[in-house]
Amino acid sequence: MSETLIGQIDKILFEDEAFFIAVLKSGEKVSGSYHESEIKHIKGSAITLSGYWDEHKKYGKTFKFDSIKVNQNQLFFFLNKIVKGFTKKLTAELIEHFGDEKLIDILDNDIEKLLEFKGIKEKRLKKIQASWKKFRSMRKLGEFLSPYDVSQVLLTTIATAMKDVDEPCSKIKDNPYILTSINNIGFKRADELALKMGMKIDDEKRISSAMDYVLLEYCEKQGNSCVNKEILFNELNELLGFIDKDTLYEAALIERVAESSIVLMKNNRVAPSRLYDAEKFLYDDFKTRAKKDSGGFVKDLDKFLDTHEQKLGEQQRKAVEIINGGAQILFLVGYAGTGKSTTSKTILDLLNIRYEKKEIMTCALSGIASQRISDTTGYESATIQSLLMRYDDMFPFSVVLIDEASMINSSLFCRVVAKIRRDSILIVVGDDAQLPPIGAGNILSDVLTLKLVPIVKLTQIFRQNEDQAITLIANDIRKGVVPQFRQHYDDFEFIDVSILNYYALKNQLSVKELQDLREDNATQIVTQIVHKVVGSIEKARLRLKNKEIKEYLNYFQVITPMKGGTLGSNNLNKVLQEYFNPNPSKCVKRGQLEFRLMDKVVHTKNENMTSWSGDGFKNAEDSNQRRIFNGMSGLLFKIEEEDEQVFVFYPNEDVVVVYEYEEIKSHLMLSYALTIHKVQGMEYDIVVIPMSFSHFIMHNTKLIYTAITRAKHKCVIIGESGAFESGCKKFESTRRDTVLLEL
Repeated sequence: MSETLIGQIDKILFEDEAFFIAVLKSGEKVSGSYHESEIKHIKGSAITLSGYWDEHKKYGKTFKFDSIKVNQNQLFFFLNKIVKGFTKKLTAELIEHFGDEKLIDILDNDIEKLLEFKGIKEKRLKKIQASWKKFRSMRKLGEFLSPYDVSQVLLTTIATAMKDVDEPCSKIKDNPYILTSINNIGFKRADELALKMGMKIDDEKRISSAMDYVLLEYCEKQGNSCVNKEILFNELNELLGFIDKDTLYEAALIERVAESSIVLMKNNRVAPSRLYDAEKFLYDDFKTRAKKDSGGFVKDLDKFLDTHEQKLGEQQRKAVEIINGGAQILFLVGYAGTGKSTTSKTILDLLNIRYEKKEIMTCALSGIASQRISDTTGYESATIQSLLMRYDDMFPFSVVLIDEASMINSSLFCRVVAKIRRDSILIVVGDDAQLPPIGAGNILSDVLTLKLVPIVKLTQIFRQNEDQAITLIANDIRKGVVPQFRQHYDDFEFIDVSILNYYALKNQLSVKELQDLREDNATQIVTQIVHKVVGSIEKARLRLKNKEIKEYLNYFQVITPMKGGTLGSNNLNKVLQEYFNPNPSKCVKRGQLEFRLMDKVVHTKNENMTSWSGDGFKNAEDSNQRRIFNGMSGLLFKIEEEDEQVFVFYPNEDVVVVYEYEEIKSHLMLSYALTIHKVQGMEYDIVVIPMSFSHFIMHNTKLIYTAITRAKHKCVIIGESGAFESGCKKFESTRRDTVLLEL
């Protein structure tokens, strides 16, 4: 039974991200999570909590709350949290000076009057005016949602997302499930609100929304593009708490199929139509291209290859022969060190006989991969996203080469291929030993399985010299073979930090003792990582001093399988920040997180953001909206304390992005340490990888192979040799359910 507690926060005893433990003025201790702003903002605030009493092992009797309401002036909340341009101090002063109603009247009808107020200049006034206009209707939204016990953080999220929607209240009233399209809300929170608003549990809108949610979760999160109907219905039972409601689901499914949002396939599979259409298009397109003939390029291929500076192996030559034989599409797949770049360059040089350089374009998902293909082949390159933005219609190229194709999911692959003319030559290059893409589909792997087009697989490894082993070690791991990892190499080092007699101790020690032992081992691994950092910091700083931003960001990188724990990216980032950037002149605190001037950061959402080109920002040109992608790596180079904004430069894409303080936590992460999934397609001079049994659930050949092959000059693995050896033998067996394979 939930109880209510009202009080005023006196002291914060502990905080971690949104979670905190505090003591009230009346002496009671409380604990729970607060997401709305930094926890320090509610110190001294009057609050209403609902929850229950519990015994905390360190703090004693504690009230654990599941909802917290700060009893503050609603206008203060709106201005301070939602309307841009108001600081906490300024908001308080304005309300005190004018009172609520007068201030609203001024904001509505006489905003220039605020210029008389200290701290408000023209630039800030413009920001306040634009923002107030957008959010005026949101007061109505607040009034409309308040009877349903909507937390202020949820209200802010809804208000921000629906700021350009006409009549948001009536739209939510008509169908509360429209809220599921908002980031961070999802079905469960929208459903909670809908039920409070009187929605029946078997209402058609509820079932349809739940179906969309389950499909999306199954597809986007797990990488599938279709799902067995039985699995879908079971997941719906789980989510909605129903038993045997198949007839209800069948009716909703027929409705979704009729309105073309879901496709029913053979073998009882269902797919979101967006993913079905994308993979069906690719299936048809690849088959059509595979039938075309370009007529070939040179009569005497030997003569052409003899004059070419790069000498090819047998497998590499076969790829060139296929293109010279008239193929208009080729999938060139090869493992690390097998010469994909050399082969790509030779093919492009062959095509260059007929087509001018300006008719040939290479591209990749990440800026760094696009730069690499340009450096190694000598042909123009761009990121896939910039090409899609640059051309509304078809690409004006006769030859398009797509690199790092293992990373590209169905939707994006479809968008690119749809813009490549049917008479153009398409070369797709990738490495199927790497991790599959983030998002739904697995196009590279599926095309290899189905043999839809001409394919050449490069497996022979070319080594620069005997002391370089990254490619050999990576390829052993790919095959599930434990490599010779203890030998001395120029480019690979394994530092063993194992627990002595671990297996014997495992049977003797209590769970707590074993946990302490593992924690101690993790701390030792962190110490060894720090030794490597200290050895590299001088060279890294030199790059920064010389304004070589890209070189600085890509010089030294710690890569780890997980986010949590001592060896997870969250903790390692805090540790490494103290070494790479110990004494910043400015910083912004967000809970336990601190973002400092000149920090290495990574963008964590696919979203349109206010941005400039590098030169555009320098020359104070107008900003524009540009799509900024999850995984882009940058330098936080400017903090505007008065405007509560930070600026990040992304050198691989040559773009500067501005973030409001309240966006920092949701859109940025420190990037001294990154997860392996985040670094797909990237390349760093030095890579350091912690290896521990505590990450064992994540260890497999694809993951370790992907991590090791991110290193350009040196890869250092630090940790438990047993964990490394077993990870090298563990194949990732998850096969994705895809529309392509069903077709």
